[in-house]
Amino acid sequence: MRQSDAYLERFLALHPKEIDLSLGRIERLLGELGGPHRAMPACVQIAGTNGKGSTTAFLRAMLEASGKRVHVYTSPHLVRFHERIRLAGKFVDEERLAATFEEVERVNDGRAITLFEITTAAAMLLFAREPADVLLLEVGLGGRYDATNVVEKPIASVITPVSLDHQKFLGDDISAIAHEKAGILKALTPAVISRQDPAALSAIEREAAKVGAPLIVSGQDWQAREERGRLVFEDGDGLLDLPLPRLVGRHQIENAGAAVAALRAAPALATPVGAIEKGLGLVDWPARMQRLASGRLPELLPAGSELWLDGGHNPDGGRAVASTLAELDERSSKPIVLVVGMLNTKDSDGFLEAFAGLAGRVYGVPIGSSGAARTPDEVVSAAERAGLAAEKCGSIEEALARISRAAGPTPPRVLITGSLYLAGEALAANGTPPG
Repeated sequence: MRQSDAYLERFLALHPKEIDLSLGRIERLLGELGGPHRAMPACVQIAGTNGKGSTTAFLRAMLEASGKRVHVYTSPHLVRFHERIRLAGKFVDEERLAATFEEVERVNDGRAITLFEITTAAAMLLFAREPADVLLLEVGLGGRYDATNVVEKPIASVITPVSLDHQKFLGDDISAIAHEKAGILKALTPAVISRQDPAALSAIEREAAKVGAPLIVSGQDWQAREERGRLVFEDGDGLLDLPLPRLVGRHQIENAGAAVAALRAAPALATPVGAIEKGLGLVDWPARMQRLASGRLPELLPAGSELWLDGGHNPDGGRAVASTLAELDERSSKPIVLVVGMLNTKDSDGFLEAFAGLAGRVYGVPIGSSGAARTPDEVVSAAERAGLAAEKCGSIEEALARISRAAGPTPPRVLITGSLYLAGEALAANGTPPG
């Protein structure tokens, strides 16, 4: 066991709940640590239900292509906790992470605090101590009471598409969830808003008016679209004719557009067009329609098969992934098969309905890395309610072996999906963790 993992186990025992949205505990700890959240580099805060990780990845790629040193905070991780903290382009190393965990544990002195709060405090210590030009700070859950929202004066905010997820903590409808996401908005800080459900946009606009945050809204102040195999971005400052992003899927056009809009919203983020173009080609975001072309798992499938990985886990995420699969099928038709594992906190029926009429079969698998996982039987039942043929398996490897045995003359296109936890297990099993 890594030393950092031992700290994480102890942190988990500090609070009876894994999630308890509040700012009081982290504000207390940060104050006792000397206020590192006030000494971090210029910060861009990114909230939303879907697309916030991809938008963050686009921002990082574009800023780094312009020569800037960029810190990134994101969650959850796929294989190792270290993926959550990127210091000037590299994941935090074990020695620095463990030393910082030791420091926050000592200062916290056993008092109640959630795992996300104490590890966010550790990340902020690291960000404050390592020089950089920009910090990209991805919100963990919600926004208003998320531990990242201790940042007082970000240089820009971004809210990616809001949809139904985490209703237990954020509210039962789109408007309530958007109200919580909009809690990151700050007076005079420009806020880029991706395309939203009308109810979500109304909630965001009300909060922006209340705090005095200028909004830059998709479809009103900027737009990104595909034209003749190019990404066309347009706002009040003009039009950019850009290459399509490296990340697969039509929804990535909007995510890339949000990143470009953010770069043009804040003077401190001004980025040459050449760096934006380069970033679109270099961007990398594991487990978001990621093609697994090598490793242990593709070898389990027949020659000519395709193996894809996506951590989508809510209905809107399912629709985006299904749309991408449909696009791939238009270009090159192959039988589509899903390997699915999901958490019991997610709308499995809503997620799987997106694939009705598209996927030929679903294989339900367990997720060993989460105690909140649905059983393979439950996944199969949800798939059958969505009108999909389904059967259960004991592992990803078993599912791929069955797919191989059942394959016809045309090799299949296989997607492992339903959870970022499952995606992490797939990357670990494949021997290709994020690097």
